[in-house]
Amino acid sequence: MGKEAESVGIIKPLKVDPSFKYEVMHFPGGEALRKCFQCGTCTSSCPIARFSRSYRPREIIRMAQLGFKEKILKSETLWICAACFTCIDRCPQDVEVSSILRVLKNMAVAEGYVPDPLVKIGASILESGLAYNISSVRLKKREKMGLPPLPESSVNDLLKLAEATGFNEINRKMLERR
Repeated sequence: MGKEAESVGIIKPLKVDPSFKYEVMHFPGGEALRKCFQCGTCTSSCPIARFSRSYRPREIIRMAQLGFKEKILKSETLWICAACFTCIDRCPQDVEVSSILRVLKNMAVAEGYVPDPLVKIGASILESGLAYNISSVRLKKREKMGLPPLPESSVNDLLKLAEATGFNEINRKMLERR
């Protein structure tokens, strides 16, 4: 559909993959997808959902059950979970919502869908051992305040771990796509 169709309000249908739920349930942590009966306790308990209009764990789970693979895996909302596990603590069916979200995030990474800020953080960690570089001004402020210097990060150890887990290769591919 071209821009003309979008300008007159024609809505593109979402692609549905009926086998997607089985893909999710194939991974450890994803098998609980079948136990969710959509009571909404996860969303009503979620501290992130309380302050976000777009983040609703229940909706993500339902979309996975219905097969909206592309919509979920491309969604930046998927990455908002704080992994506080409140959803797990409160779920009457013992659905490990955060585990399902982890599976979905891993699937998104495998498909190449990772939000730009996370890719940049990954690159920074591989380069310096820090999620973001700390400016010299900030370091001087710390010193003035009498705070101890920040510990040195062992980038070599980090690179060995990244190599062993494949993280550096995944991050390299993500950066190339940008």
